Amino acid sequence: MSRERTLNYNGMRDDGDEDMERIRRYEDFTTIDWIQDSIIERNRRLRTARANQATHRGPNGELTLRWVWSRLRKIADAGQTWFVVSLVGMCIGVNAALISIITPWLSDIKLGYCADGWWLNRQFCCWEIEGGDNACDSWHPWSDVGAASWVVYVLFASTFAFVAAHLVRTLAAYAAGSGISEIKCILAGFIMKGYLGFWTFVIKSLTLPLVIASGLSVGKEGPSVHVACCIGNLVAGLFSKFSRSHGKMREILTASSAAGVAVAFGSPIGGVMFSIEEMSSIFNIKTMWRSFFCALMATFTLALMNPYRSGKLVLFQVTYDRDWHFFEIIFFIILGIFGGLYGAFMVKFNLKVAAFRKKYLAKYPVAEAVTLATFTAMVGWFNRFMRIDMTESMSILFRECESGGDYDNLCQTSVQWPMANSLLLATLVRIALVTVSYGCKVPAGIFVPSMAIGATFGRMVGIMVKALYSAHPTSGIFSVCPPDGPCITPGTYAFLGAAAALSGVMRLTVTVVVIMFELTGALTYILPTMIVLLVTKAVGDFLGTNGIADEMIRFNGYPFLEKDDHAYNVSVSSVMKRDLRTLPVSGLTVKDIALGTEQYMANTGVKGFPIISNDGKNTLMGYIERTELQYVLGRRFRRICSGFLTMVTKGITTDKARIMQDISQATPCSFASDAEDHAEVEFSGIVTGPGVGIDEDISLEIIETTARPDVLKLWPWVNQTPLTVSPQLPLEVVMQLFKRLGPRVILVEDRGMLVGLVTVKDVLHFTHTEHASAHSSWNERRFDDAVEEAWSWTAHRTDTIIGWTRRLFRR
Repeated sequence: MSRERTLNYNGMRDDGDEDMERIRRYEDFTTIDWIQDSIIERNRRLRTARANQATHRGPNGELTLRWVWSRLRKIADAGQTWFVVSLVGMCIGVNAALISIITPWLSDIKLGYCADGWWLNRQFCCWEIEGGDNACDSWHPWSDVGAASWVVYVLFASTFAFVAAHLVRTLAAYAAGSGISEIKCILAGFIMKGYLGFWTFVIKSLTLPLVIASGLSVGKEGPSVHVACCIGNLVAGLFSKFSRSHGKMREILTASSAAGVAVAFGSPIGGVMFSIEEMSSIFNIKTMWRSFFCALMATFTLALMNPYRSGKLVLFQVTYDRDWHFFEIIFFIILGIFGGLYGAFMVKFNLKVAAFRKKYLAKYPVAEAVTLATFTAMVGWFNRFMRIDMTESMSILFRECESGGDYDNLCQTSVQWPMANSLLLATLVRIALVTVSYGCKVPAGIFVPSMAIGATFGRMVGIMVKALYSAHPTSGIFSVCPPDGPCITPGTYAFLGAAAALSGVMRLTVTVVVIMFELTGALTYILPTMIVLLVTKAVGDFLGTNGIADEMIRFNGYPFLEKDDHAYNVSVSSVMKRDLRTLPVSGLTVKDIALGTEQYMANTGVKGFPIISNDGKNTLMGYIERTELQYVLGRRFRRICSGFLTMVTKGITTDKARIMQDISQATPCSFASDAEDHAEVEFSGIVTGPGVGIDEDISLEIIETTARPDVLKLWPWVNQTPLTVSPQLPLEVVMQLFKRLGPRVILVEDRGMLVGLVTVKDVLHFTHTEHASAHSSWNERRFDDAVEEAWSWTAHRTDTIIGWTRRLFRR
């Protein structure tokens, strides 16, 4: 690699302020070392096993109360995980049911009220009554005058948006957005303090129904995943087994994300597939079973509460009893192409809107949300499919005409072309509104808006195919249709269109197939769904687009390694940091380490220090984290010393406590260990972890055991077997190590000599500065060129039409 293309120590290049700002944002996040977390958890298990082995029966083998109690604790510990998973699932189900009850009522209150009870929404007020508001005597619109009803509708929408945006801005800023991108980063090991906190959960649960009722073109399914993970974090945090272990907490959060999708779509298997395909990069069988059980408990609780009083888990759950025909594959391919194009368009232009929002609207989140809601309500009122809630709209569009699905003349042949025009208009307007609304500072998802767009387009295609059949029933293409029955079911086209749009914007395949199957329960439509989604994926791959969640991760500058199969053709030596701050294995005093490391950390923000030999050969001896040194030498070291003074007053370990009192700033430190040290301390390596539940008693025991009058032993906090690679190793292999093993840092050594280190942030620096443009240059340029050509063609035609209009008026 040329000198110009080699990264410097900071891993940055002057390629523009935007790239530099994105790279600097990586330094604001801290990461979890999953290998260290696993070692800590292993040591805890060994200590627990040792404590249990020390408890035996009586001298003659009789049962003792201590022995019985130890066995009961062992059983309780084994069942605690399943209890927590069950409790999390039930809480998620209850929360989802309450949101599902409140949201339709708030949505319908914009149109009118129920005379039989103000707490009833239109569905319950007009039970089993189809048609418009005039078909139900109990449902009263706010006014019989269209203009007045329109004003009330807009005012309600604006008020809901204002309350939601104001609560988010003042009480919980993390409640804004979907949350899927951030949850993916958290599951990958990046810490975002407060993102899964109590107030985030409360505010997002309260504002989510308000946002959906305001009519903004956003959904609740994405935020449901964030809310579910907040519940999982809060419930599991009550148990020390999970609060002190990042690995176990990650299992709970993964299961919670599966339950969030499960209650959103009434699809427990689909939720598990979503957590596998989209959320978690590491997914083992144990986590899969817990995710399945959590999703099962959540959906069972939701079904028990029965929020829709119909026995269904979601409002748009349908059942198809009619088969499809092979000639329809042609039209299914059209739906797949639409899904791929919509996904590419949505992702491309939503990022442009997000950049504009960040630059110009960051200080006005409430005004932006209110403006969008007001405009959406003003425009949506005049379209029958945009006036009602998107979920209810999909419920109508999915129906078969022969099963009571004729909503507002949707199935009438006499008005099929005006209906198709209305559906096309709803599709185009909804695409524009979703593009500008997704990402505003309120709880906002993309699942249901995309499905609603696909449903309107699919229903329009279905109506057109049905009209084609009605006009030419004897054509050869329709020869397989029964002569005495319906041949085309427009509702299935809406269903497949919704699947295509969802797959196009999220870049999901198997998950969408499973969700759609669980929504319909019809095995006959598995093959059409797969065909549509494969075409959607092919179009998306051809255009070189990623899912909206991955793109938002990149846009926000989150340090997350994506699923990248590209061959970079560079070695890790091109990316690693070479100018390292190391610590000799011996020869430093307490003052040298404390002052030197603090000064160096203040200047560089380094997270750890390699330990090298004293012979000048840079032989790698181990690695110690910055937090470990701060813990031993800093404020907590003084607390440990005071703890030993307390032990002196009790007459415990007096000799060792006196040794600790003799430790001063001039005391030599040693990071090395010998056989005697290992014999005294059974659990060497990484014994405790700051930030994941420091065990003060264990730390006291270790320092007490290793205390010497002439040296301070620090080896128990040193990782003596850090993950190392050769400098000639390809970068792609190092990226796989980061993604699969999850270390915070990988040391680079050449024949035992330390030559550098590499972190996830270094890899991200490289991918964004050296290869991001080349990786997707051809596909993205192709898509950009297509957009520019379409824009030029539209502008040219618009100028031509304006010219014709001017000449017409002159005449």
